[in-house]
Amino acid sequence: MIPTLLVVVIILAIGFDYINGFHDAANSIATIVSTKVLTPFQAVLWAALFNMVAYFVFTEHKVANTIAKTVLEQFITLEVILAGLIAAIAWNLFTWWFGIPSSSSHTLIGGFAGAGMAKAVTVGSSAMSAINLAPILKTVAFIVLAPVIGMMVSVIISIIILHISKNARPSIAEKWFKRLQLISSAALSFTHGGNDAQKVMGIIYVAMIAAKVLKVDETMPEWIPISCYAAISLGTMSGGWKIVKTMGTKITKVNAFEGVAAESAGAITLGITEYFGIPVSTTHTITGSIVGVGLLKRVSAVRWGVTVSLLWAWVLTIPVSATLAGIVYGIIYLFFL
Repeated sequence: MIPTLLVVVIILAIGFDYINGFHDAANSIATIVSTKVLTPFQAVLWAALFNMVAYFVFTEHKVANTIAKTVLEQFITLEVILAGLIAAIAWNLFTWWFGIPSSSSHTLIGGFAGAGMAKAVTVGSSAMSAINLAPILKTVAFIVLAPVIGMMVSVIISIIILHISKNARPSIAEKWFKRLQLISSAALSFTHGGNDAQKVMGIIYVAMIAAKVLKVDETMPEWIPISCYAAISLGTMSGGWKIVKTMGTKITKVNAFEGVAAESAGAITLGITEYFGIPVSTTHTITGSIVGVGLLKRVSAVRWGVTVSLLWAWVLTIPVSATLAGIVYGIIYLFFL
């Protein structure tokens, strides 16, 4: 018989994936909406389609495996996972409400780690003994590296495109860039789905092991990836317009050429990190790419006040999520265990 708590955890996990979809929809569609290549409704349908297409390509689930190993096995219980998910959902909704493009990936990792640390304390161990430092440190490193890589790749792509099209008539070039932006935004949505849907897959997988429904070495049931990709696609279709505004206009004004460069850079960066199983933030990556195309125009083209406020949100996401999860686990421990 499947434990009721496991059912609750799975529902919350899929709910988090849905929230991740509309929270991160801006990553894929902000530039294509701001350049008026597609209407907002057309853009979310386009992004959702390619989020789902990723299911058929990303079959190794390397990112899911990394997430699943964040907390050491002996400290993983359904209560730990429940606390982590509640914290992650709370922080995601908070940042969405205020239009802050924070990382859903880091929210989930922080929540899972924080709940695991709280569990360790309740059994008389040190908080850090619950954490598998290798994947955590790799993830923390890419808080800095992902946007920097995205920025550098977007600058390189911009220079290459400018060189290729230097003799083209502006009106013809603009028309081609708008067509190319359909491809670049599709590529970004595709890699976003492949990277972000896997994070919840890892959580559901370890929850089923913790509930003894699956054995440690057992293959992940196919319904898990299907559910996660479907949830993130449906969430993307729901939009997330406050964050679209931040990403599409507040960091720097983006035209079709710059949209192609930024989206292509984001897709390339996400594809590389997914190949190596690194759970990076799609938000950080595309933000760095947008900053890159802004810098190519001039340093003052980037609204640094907005960018600095985003950086603070990025830095705070993991510790705030971890703290929230620790508090939630403490409440569960005191009143229900």
